[in-house]
Amino acid sequence: MDKFSEAINTIKANERIGRAECTLYSTKLIKAVLEVMKKESYIKDYEEYKERHVSKLKVTLSNKINNIGVVKPRYAIGKNDIQRYESRYIPSRDFGVLILTTPKGVMTNRQAKESNTGGRLLAYLY
Repeated sequence: MDKFSEAINTIKANERIGRAECTLYSTKLIKAVLEVMKKESYIKDYEEYKERHVSKLKVTLSNKINNIGVVKPRYAIGKNDIQRYESRYIPSRDFGVLILTTPKGVMTNRQAKESNTGGRLLAYLY
């Protein structure tokens, strides 16, 4: 598995158990996705620390995640196709978000619609 999938699965497992924190490997993509999750209040906070020579992230969970998953392959989504993928991955209209990587950075499906841009689908979260 890649580190992004491993990080998402670790968050999912620790949320289901009911833990308050989890530890992930640190990459730019994971930090950007965690920042989006923090803005959407799915996690409380995260901080980066070094363990020997490896950068890791300590994530403080808020126990608000019902389901989270990685979308493989990372579909290229045009600005007009976002609605189709919302109905596929999110259970209802205003419940949950899609996380996309765009030329303007990592953002949610709502932000991508507002900025009128497309990108690649990374994950879903509700």
